[in-house]
Amino acid sequence: MLRSVILAASRSSQVERLVATAPYTRDVVRRFVAGAATDDALRATRGLVDDGLAVTLDHLGEDTVTPEQATATRDEYLKLLKMLGGAGLTPAAEVSVKLSALGQMFDEQLAYDNARAICVAADAAGTTVTLDMEDHTTTDSTLEVLGRLRKDFPSTGAVLQAYLRRTESDCRELSSAGSRVRLCKGAYKEPESVAYQSAHEVDKSYVRCMNILMSGDGYPMLATHDPRMIAIGEDRARWFDRGPERFEFQMLYGIRPEEQARLAGEGYTVRTYVPYGDEWYGYLMRRLAERPANLVFFGRALISKK
Repeated sequence: MLRSVILAASRSSQVERLVATAPYTRDVVRRFVAGAATDDALRATRGLVDDGLAVTLDHLGEDTVTPEQATATRDEYLKLLKMLGGAGLTPAAEVSVKLSALGQMFDEQLAYDNARAICVAADAAGTTVTLDMEDHTTTDSTLEVLGRLRKDFPSTGAVLQAYLRRTESDCRELSSAGSRVRLCKGAYKEPESVAYQSAHEVDKSYVRCMNILMSGDGYPMLATHDPRMIAIGEDRARWFDRGPERFEFQMLYGIRPEEQARLAGEGYTVRTYVPYGDEWYGYLMRRLAERPANLVFFGRALISKK
C-alpha cells in the first residue's frame, strides 16, 4: 500500500510543490541525484570511477511532448558523451536513455532517430548505450527500437522488469551472445493483468529471470539492492561458472554505497546508475517506491533542522 501511495504522489503537482519548497529538500536530492548540470554528472562520475566503480548516466526528463524537447534531450546526451570521452571516463561510463524523453510517445521514428544519434556518439566516445524501460505500454515499442539499434550497435543494452508477467519470455529472447540485459524489479504501478502485485511474487520472478539470463550466452546486469538477490546472484554466477567479467551488479547512486564498494572490492563489476538534471521529482519518487525504507531517510531530512 505504501508503494501505491508514493507512486500516486509522484503524479501530484501539489505534492511536488510541497516537496520542492520544503526545507532541506536540496540535501536529500543531492544524495540521490548528481546535480543539475553536465559538469555535475562528470564530477560524480570521476569520483565513482576513481573508486573502482563503473557508471551509467541518466539525464532526467521523460515528459517530452514536443520535437524540440526531444531534440534538446538528444543534444544533452551528445554533449555528455563528448565530455566523457574527452575526460577519459569511457568505457567505464556509459549512458542510459529513456525513449520517452526522445519523443517515443508521439513519434516513434523520431525517438529512434534520436537514440541512433546517441548511439553514434557513444561509439565515437568508446562506450555504449542502455535503453531504459518504462511502464508496460511502452515495452513492445522499446524492444522494437532496441532491435533496430542493435543491427548497427550490437552492444546496446536492454532493461527488463521482473514484475511484468511477460519478462521471463523476454529474457529468453534476449539471452543470446553479446546481449546486455539489465534486470530490475520495476517501479511503475501496473495492473494485475500484466504485473505481479506482491513483493514475494516479484522476488520469485526476479530469481527465475536471473536464472534464464545467467544460464544464457548474454551479459546479465543484475540491478538490485536486495541483499537476498545479491547473494543469489553470486551463487548463480558460481553455479553457471560465470567469472566477474561475464556479468555485473548495478545499484543506484546514493543507495548502499558500502555494499557497492564491498562487491567491487571482491572483484565484481559494479555499475552505479547516476541521474542528473532538473527533473528530479518523478525519479526520486520512483526510487522511494522501489524501496520504501528510503522514505525514512527522506522524511527525516525534510523535518530535520540539523
